[in-house]
Amino acid sequence: MTSFSYAANPVRVVFGSLDTLGAEVDRLGLGRVLLIGRPRHGDRATAALGPRLAARFEDATMHTPVDVTERALKVVAENGVDGVVAIGGGSATGLAKAIALRTELPQLIVPTTYAGSELTSVLGETADGRKTTQRTPAVRPETVLYDVGLTLSLPVSVSAASGLNALAHAVEARYAPDANPMTDLLAAEATRLLTGALPRIAADPSDVDARTDALRGAWLAGTCLDTVKMGLHHRLCHHLGGKFGLPHAETHAVLLPYVMAHQGLDDASEVFELAASLPIPHSLAELGLTEADIEGEPDLLRHALHGTRPAARPSLKALTKQVVDSFAGAPDRVRLLLTDLVQTLHGYAIRTDLTQDEWEYAIGFLTRAGHITSDTRQEFILLSDTLGVSSVVDVLTNSRTPDTTPSAVLGPFYVDGPPETPQGADLAAGLPGTPLSADIRVVDTADVPVADAIVDVWQSNEDGFYDVQLPEVDGPVLRARFRTDAEGRLRFRTIVPSAYPIPADGPVGQLLDAVGRHPYRAPHVHFMIAKPGYRTLITQLFVAGGDYLDSDTVFGVKDGLIVDFTDGLHFTFRISAAFRGLRVAKPPARGAAPDVTGSDA
Repeated sequence: MTSFSYAANPVRVVFGSLDTLGAEVDRLGLGRVLLIGRPRHGDRATAALGPRLAARFEDATMHTPVDVTERALKVVAENGVDGVVAIGGGSATGLAKAIALRTELPQLIVPTTYAGSELTSVLGETADGRKTTQRTPAVRPETVLYDVGLTLSLPVSVSAASGLNALAHAVEARYAPDANPMTDLLAAEATRLLTGALPRIAADPSDVDARTDALRGAWLAGTCLDTVKMGLHHRLCHHLGGKFGLPHAETHAVLLPYVMAHQGLDDASEVFELAASLPIPHSLAELGLTEADIEGEPDLLRHALHGTRPAARPSLKALTKQVVDSFAGAPDRVRLLLTDLVQTLHGYAIRTDLTQDEWEYAIGFLTRAGHITSDTRQEFILLSDTLGVSSVVDVLTNSRTPDTTPSAVLGPFYVDGPPETPQGADLAAGLPGTPLSADIRVVDTADVPVADAIVDVWQSNEDGFYDVQLPEVDGPVLRARFRTDAEGRLRFRTIVPSAYPIPADGPVGQLLDAVGRHPYRAPHVHFMIAKPGYRTLITQLFVAGGDYLDSDTVFGVKDGLIVDFTDGLHFTFRISAAFRGLRVAKPPARGAAPDVTGSDA
């Protein structure tokens, strides 16, 4: 077990309206507050505070210069202030924290950007051209009030830089030495929200949903930063910002993808692409730095100075989006299936760093599977079976009614339309093997017999082969179609089935050999039970004590389908009425489309 510790952020977080500011101040028991903020939002905050306002301070400055803090402290002392309200970006928040550090006054922060520092116990201050950072609970605000409406007028360039600044908080939590499962979750969600929101804000600054996602992402990212130690990215940004007076958010925005690439993060290219698409500076030179300024600094700053992207795996999001967008005119279900398929396949290729040789081998594998497939051999079903996909689809399609008999995979040896056979017939037709008598009942979920149900039965012979695998066999053997009688019963004779290998002389067999898996199936008899008005049941009954029950190569064995064959095969199948609005009839013949029709039954 990996040891870790996590302390939940105690800040009260409210997503609502600035109109509730007075009530939140009352909740803190404050009656004479200092309001930090520019007139743009400060005037409205003043109205919301009413008589609770003692004084205003409008000169909050980037990087929180100590001399500005000292001027604000005089206002606090002169007006008997008992709390601080800050409305604005990181500068307003930083000044509120600096005041709290020196006075222990409670803080209420109303962010208008995506800075995220309002959630943290971190304070950076500048004096004599040097920025120092400290972490102390004394500067963590008591309450944060988020009002999405305050961000709607935030210019796109500011929104983009501020949003990337917030994203940096989530990114640093991913490689922090004290990261933990909770910060991993918060960082992942913050990244998803911010990377999704920023392009939408750039396209439409009035998009409330995008603004909401960005603000929520900033909240979660700030929570990450409060939990873990700051890393290389923040150290560089604070160093450069304090030394050269660089704009805080823009410096974060420029450096973020370069630090990500330096740290070896897989999505660095995606953040490069995101930053390139936004109206922000893309190099330190655009912020005013020169070669002389970064002499002796880490090498990654040289790339960032000139906006030279380091070698890294390219981002493929645009390609994936282009392919997905090409399905826009498809029917809803087809579009959903193809969209998820493409996203999954592209993601698989990216995550595994798929090579050209591996891709060509996979194409060759599928080509060989196609060549070996015939009317009596379905290599693609075998592939689906051995990868467990058939069992997944089976469970999703047929196992949503817990009161019915469990379903199982169809398998590659089903043949549509076997001849209807009278009850009591011998399916073995004289073949060698241990004789087996079968007495089967079919009932509904209320145990009422289901008469006139069509029941297809098929199985392997004593040597593990199906009739379609034996060219010398003329006509169906160990394969029949029955109809239940008035009591829902059918009886027939056969032989006990044997374990058998699936066809292993083709690509699927080579796959199993390559991974050290055997090709054997546990011994079983197939059943398919169908009647109009009922859900078709496709299943198998397995021989109790048979070989490979715990390692069936197509993952088809279920506990409820293991039956004692010692004194004959006695089993009751329970089937359910068809769901209203959809009836799935018999499985299609090979190569045919599935028979799915609407129904009011």
